[in-house]
Amino acid sequence: MAELGSKGVTAGKIASNVQKKLTRAQEKVLQKLGKADETKDEQFEQCVQNFNKQLSEGTRLQKDLRTYLASVKAMHEASKKLTECLQEVYEPDWPGRDDTNKIAENNDLLWTDFHQKLVDQALLTMDTYLGQFPDIKSRIAKRGRKLVDYDSARHHFEALQTAKKKDETKIAKAEEELVKAQKVFEEMNVDLQEELPSLWNSRVGFYVNTFQSIAGLEENFHKEMSKLNQNLHDVLLGLDKQYSGNAFPVKAQPSDSTPAKANKSPSPPPDGSPITSPETKTVNHELEPSTLEAPGASIPKSPSQSSLPAVVVETFPATVNGTVEGGASSERSDMPPGFLFKVQAMHDYMATDSDELQLKAGDVVLVIPFENPEEQDEGWLMGVKESDWIQHKELDQCRGVFPENFTERVQ
Repeated sequence: MAELGSKGVTAGKIASNVQKKLTRAQEKVLQKLGKADETKDEQFEQCVQNFNKQLSEGTRLQKDLRTYLASVKAMHEASKKLTECLQEVYEPDWPGRDDTNKIAENNDLLWTDFHQKLVDQALLTMDTYLGQFPDIKSRIAKRGRKLVDYDSARHHFEALQTAKKKDETKIAKAEEELVKAQKVFEEMNVDLQEELPSLWNSRVGFYVNTFQSIAGLEENFHKEMSKLNQNLHDVLLGLDKQYSGNAFPVKAQPSDSTPAKANKSPSPPPDGSPITSPETKTVNHELEPSTLEAPGASIPKSPSQSSLPAVVVETFPATVNGTVEGGASSERSDMPPGFLFKVQAMHDYMATDSDELQLKAGDVVLVIPFENPEEQDEGWLMGVKESDWIQHKELDQCRGVFPENFTERVQ
């Protein structure tokens, strides 16, 4: 019997809820059709608009903060891999080995601490801030339903009062329902009228605290990271000083399979020095640009025309103490045909293709024109080592191309 009674109560409650939904739906239809007036509160509606805006902004900030944290974690992993690479290539007998290991360890700890503090002081605060919105949003929706119930009870009571045949019993019951509906609505309305403006105003302090925390954490992180970077710089400077007498070969970019080196730019010298321009060298001679230009000679271009001072290569002869430099082969029998000028290698260059010259710092190269000027790439010259020319007097097997910015022109 108790079970049957419980089922009866449940069924009655379900029926009551269904009836409420039907009544609300009917009331909303009448209001939309203009057949029933609707209680309006413009001040509350403005509060609701502010609430929705605040929720939207907070949700976006939470999403962007999580993206920022994911980026910090990714940077941590990348930095860790980079320091691990340095530890692997840093040989045991090099000075500062222990220092590099300590710097790598502190680097890892610094990133970890930065990420964790961001979580504690920013993300968790953000989650707490947004955690209050779902309950208030639910209460706003419930207030809306109770307002419809109040309007419905009010209209029902007014209809009974204005009916031609009045039923005092029904009127009394309708009045009782109206008072009950009004009380429930006003209790919820008063609470929300106080909470919503307070919540809206709290956003300023929350944004200030959140972004101040992030900015402060970033400032401290970069200060500490700057110290580590300076320590690493000092360690590597000590290594460089100990091995400063060693020459480190630098390879150019890989060559393609075509005969001409299309789109190939030589690597910059290892010390990063700018390309030497012949225009900046002082030569005690008068220029005679009218005669003796080497046939077929092409003016090579600097590989860095867009970012470094242009290199202008003279293709006209110069008279130095009565001797013509840069003239045709008939006037310089000791030079290869079409000889233009001499350059000296300032850095080692490892040849990466069969048609390239391999250079050592100090090598003197006799520059000659390309047989087909169209094959000359920007930043590359054709030449033969002076030592090879003196020994063999043979161009076909000795000549090759080389990057201009690894050399300096000599008289």
